[in-house]
Amino acid sequence: MASNDKLTIAKLAMTRLAGRLFGPAAGLVMLAVVAAEVPAHAVTPAVTPAAANAAVAPPTPADPGKTAAAPAAVPPSQRFACGGPVEFTHFNYPLRHAARRLAAGAPFTIVAIGSSSTAGAGASSSAASYPSRLAVELRELLPGRDITVLNRGVNGDETRDMLARFESGVLAAHPDLVLWQVGTNSVLRDHPLTPHSVLLHEGVEELKAAGADVVLIDMQFAPQVLTKPETPGMEDQIALAAKEESVDLFRRFALMRNWHDVQHIPFDVFVSGDGLHMNDWGYACVAKLLAAGIVEAATRPVAAAARSAR
Repeated sequence: MASNDKLTIAKLAMTRLAGRLFGPAAGLVMLAVVAAEVPAHAVTPAVTPAAANAAVAPPTPADPGKTAAAPAAVPPSQRFACGGPVEFTHFNYPLRHAARRLAAGAPFTIVAIGSSSTAGAGASSSAASYPSRLAVELRELLPGRDITVLNRGVNGDETRDMLARFESGVLAAHPDLVLWQVGTNSVLRDHPLTPHSVLLHEGVEELKAAGADVVLIDMQFAPQVLTKPETPGMEDQIALAAKEESVDLFRRFALMRNWHDVQHIPFDVFVSGDGLHMNDWGYACVAKLLAAGIVEAATRPVAAAARSAR
C-alpha cells in the first residue's frame, strides 16, 4: 500500500475517535481536514471499456498486398486536337450552287462518292465514316437546315468504276454538292497516270454539267500509299485537274502529312491497323475540317469569293 494511502486511513481513524471523544462536530472538522489534504492525483476517474480500447488500439496497418490505383491511361486519340493549316482546308472557289440553296432555306443534298475511304473502311461503324460525321458537323454549323449527306463509297472502286455509277448513284439524287474522292486505288494497283487523268476530267465535267458544285478529295497520307512511286504524280494530277476545271480541292494528303510530320501525331492515332485506311479519329477530323471549309465557301461574300477564285 502506498504511503499516502496509509496516511489517509490513519487520519480517518483519528476522525472517528475525535467524534466519539469530543462529539459529532469535532468529527466533521477532522473529516474536512482529511478531504482537503487528499491530493487530486489520488482520485482516478472511471474509464469505460470502449474508451480503454480506443486508447490502446494501434493504427490499422496498410495492406501490403494492395497498391494504390494507377490513373487511367488516356487513349492516344484523346491526346491530340484536330486541326491543320487553313490553306489545306480552304476552298479556292465559292460553292455557288450550295450558297443559293442555303440562302433560300432549301434542302441541301451532298453526295460523297469514292472508294473504301469514303465507304468507311477502318472505322468502328458506318456512323464513324467521314460522310456520316460530315452530316453531324454541318448540322451543328448550320442549325435548323435540312441537310442530307449520302455515302456512295464502294470498297475497291477506281475512277472508271465510279464514273459508271454516276448516273444511278450520284446524279439521280440531284445533289447540290458532290465530294469526289479519287486516286488511291489506281496508285495501289500501279496503274499508269495518263489514262486516269482523262477519266478524272471527264467525270468533273459530267458533274458540273448536272449543276452541282464539285470538291475533289485527294489520297490519304498513309504508310501503304507512301510506298508507291506514283503517289507524288497522282497528287500533282488531282491538283492540276481541280485547277483546270475550276473546282475545289480538299487537300487531305497534305493535311494528314501535317499531322504526322509537323504536329508529330503518330500514324496509329489517325490511320487504322492496316496502314491504309483512316480510323475514327482520322475520319472525324477530316469531316470537321471539311465541314468548316464547305460552310465558309457556301456563305462567302460575293466580292471575297471573286478575289479568292483568281
